[in-house]
Amino acid sequence: MPPPTPPDDVRRLLDERDAARAAKDWDRADALRDELAGMGWEVQDASGGSTVRPIRPAEGAEPRLTEPAAVAASVQVVAEEDPDDLARLLRGLFAHPPPTAWELVIVSNAPAFDLDALLASVVPPVGPVIVPTEGRVGWADARTMGMVRSSGDITILLDTSLEPIGDLVAPLIAAFDDPSVGLAGGWGVTSADMREFVDAPPGEVDAIEGYCLAVRREALRAVGGFDRRFRFYRNADLDFSFAVRDAGWRAVRTEPLPVARHEHRGWTSLPEAERDRLSKRNFYRFLDRWRDRPDLLLHPHDR
Repeated sequence: MPPPTPPDDVRRLLDERDAARAAKDWDRADALRDELAGMGWEVQDASGGSTVRPIRPAEGAEPRLTEPAAVAASVQVVAEEDPDDLARLLRGLFAHPPPTAWELVIVSNAPAFDLDALLASVVPPVGPVIVPTEGRVGWADARTMGMVRSSGDITILLDTSLEPIGDLVAPLIAAFDDPSVGLAGGWGVTSADMREFVDAPPGEVDAIEGYCLAVRREALRAVGGFDRRFRFYRNADLDFSFAVRDAGWRAVRTEPLPVARHEHRGWTSLPEAERDRLSKRNFYRFLDRWRDRPDLLLHPHDR
């Protein structure tokens, strides 16, 4: 079935956006992308020009999230690029499994490699839950699609730059023994002014970093997932953390987890100017939503 033809007003905005990109007016191009998303169309950029497709929710996603938890933890990863990184992460997970019921959820985000072949070489016979996408989607959409398909009491997002060298799931689950905790992770940050965030020691934090982010099922139900406008990963974790905390939950950084950190391809694969631009754009999105909520900061400057 051929893709639906976009209406004239959508085509006009897409042409405007192509012109803005040609002129390197990135702020205007991003604003037009957001406007198109608000109209129900997702932009897909390619070297030969940009196209749009209708935004569709993940099929069967909502019923899974509204059901009671079936396992203690869902561990979610995304398959896109860099198969060696994904294989390293999966080998570490299965070499050090938690002593509790858990599931592996893999979002197959149009990977640039044979995912089935990779899984056959590194994953035990009890296979993962595979969540396919319709073409390559942005970071937030991919993560949300996996989150709402999970069946764990706790859902743990892992970046493929991490290599488990021990059981990292059990200490993350333990952080939720406190019923007030809605988020936990191996790295967290705090801020005094909502403009600059700094690494925080173990304990309560303002936000959990997305490299290793665990969320309670009830908190995930409350917020639904990531803001889909965060197609790039940077600062999406700040926005999500503040949404969960605004819903009444606490965020806690755990003691150091048994993981080794490797090169983060989502950052190093982009030119410096482009990753800085995308990071700033996402931070402005965060500020637009939360700059007037200093009450959500643990240690704000005196006003």
